[in-house]
Amino acid sequence: MDTYGRDSSNDGENGDEGIPVSESDRIGPIGEREPGEERSSQKPNERPRVLQGSPASRYWDNTKETHRFKPWLRSTGRARVPFAESRKPGALQTPPQKQRETSSDTMRGFSIRRNRAAAVAIDGGSVSPRNFSLAHQCTCPKGSELLKDYIPEDQYEEFVKRRAKELQQYKTRMASELSRLLFASPNSPLQYPIQGYIVQPLTSTLIPGLGLHAENRSSYKVSLSVSKGILTTNITPEQTIIKGSGKNKLFIESRSLVTLNNLLAKVSYTSTDYHINTGDLATFQFEMHEAVFPIAIKQPHVPVLYDMGTDISSQVTITTKTFQRYRHLRVLLDSIRQFYSNIKIIIADDSLETEHITGENIQHYIMPPAQGWFAGRNLAVSQVTTKYFLWVDDDFMFTEKTKIENLVEVMEAMPELDVVGGSVKGNQFYFALIYEEGEEIEGGCLYRKSGGKFQTLPGYPQCSMTNGVVNFFLARTDAVQRVGFDPKLQRTAHSEFFMDGLGTLLVATCSDVSIDHQLTTSENKSPLYNKFRYPGQGDVEFKLKLHFYKNHLKCIKYG
Repeated sequence: MDTYGRDSSNDGENGDEGIPVSESDRIGPIGEREPGEERSSQKPNERPRVLQGSPASRYWDNTKETHRFKPWLRSTGRARVPFAESRKPGALQTPPQKQRETSSDTMRGFSIRRNRAAAVAIDGGSVSPRNFSLAHQCTCPKGSELLKDYIPEDQYEEFVKRRAKELQQYKTRMASELSRLLFASPNSPLQYPIQGYIVQPLTSTLIPGLGLHAENRSSYKVSLSVSKGILTTNITPEQTIIKGSGKNKLFIESRSLVTLNNLLAKVSYTSTDYHINTGDLATFQFEMHEAVFPIAIKQPHVPVLYDMGTDISSQVTITTKTFQRYRHLRVLLDSIRQFYSNIKIIIADDSLETEHITGENIQHYIMPPAQGWFAGRNLAVSQVTTKYFLWVDDDFMFTEKTKIENLVEVMEAMPELDVVGGSVKGNQFYFALIYEEGEEIEGGCLYRKSGGKFQTLPGYPQCSMTNGVVNFFLARTDAVQRVGFDPKLQRTAHSEFFMDGLGTLLVATCSDVSIDHQLTTSENKSPLYNKFRYPGQGDVEFKLKLHFYKNHLKCIKYG
């Protein structure tokens, strides 16, 4: 890894990593493919089928390669009848040898489970198909490293088995019933909450907004069912039947629509098992109408707040890691004190021969020798007590353009941000991470694209959203502590922190705050220093092997 956080062993051939691109070169939310790259082909029988003008709907099951059929409801005046009962002669029929009974595992109401492609045709029109499958083979960008090539052949089979088992454990932790895809039925008389119904575990909570809007009938009957809790309602009034109160399926029948809606307004949900972050799906039915709505089950967090105080010293701690470069370190410290006389500085030091660093408000932590880059970062950040920390390399140098206050202002104006990078000698060195999950056996594809950024921050045109930044950044302390720095990576590491934080850390880069870089001295040319500074082939191969297992990647490209 070089001074700016670039992995020198994986830099592009043109050596142009980190060169900012023009506004027209910015990438969109999904990123761009390199010229000449091919998208993975899709077999014809894996494509969702759209039945134009048909009164039926089909979708393709990629797993079992079977057509499945379910009649959809069509409005015919006041009554609603299934298409199967109102089909005209000559209408498209389901293939006789492939017609199967629909189950909850295929399409129920308007919910589709994972790994299905849906196409819906309603009342002679069609809805454009979308493939909602999460499991697909990703496309490795041209020039990617194929990571399985770095796994010894005699270890590969067992290695992959262990990885597959660990992936399932990961998915169990991350999965939620609330991630299931739901469709809202058209012209439904059912009213129900579609978002924002959150309950505490094991706590009875009213379900807001339940209601029925139907025309006159002699009797009205609805049902509600859940899988991870129980449903209760008020006492039974006259001319009303309630069954299943205190169970997971509740039936209410009344001759009065007003009475029915009053009872629905008093239905409560209580989860039956303790979990801090999960969910349930409630099914609401009336005659041939069915709706499914989410219930979020969450244990509220106890807030952890930081006292920002009145000046920068109570808001930010400066952190750095040093190894065999005390001359550079002292220049850095002197430059900090020229502009910030009282700000706390934390130093993690894994030098082979240590020197004592003294000074006002300086904490110097001696580590076992040569523990590496990320171990030092972990140690330094673990001792931060302020809301933010500023990361700098030990051979940087503060100037009049190193305005920490400007970065704090951006973070405070946009509390969702976790990391804001600046520039080193005017160069920002930001990058985008373009990631495709891929399927379970082979893994995903990751492309680190130098110069990739997204939209500018509102009110801060000098700042843009991105996925990774240079080794000079302000970060939210608690957010970075949750992601952490993998101490297995000792020599070749920087981008890997942002890879581990992808989808967790919101990152931006700003061009108006800069730090200088010291000139090369004899310390940098020392054979002892260079032995640890520059990674060998074994370090590079270890990192790629780690990506294969830990990040479940098939390939990676450092661009």
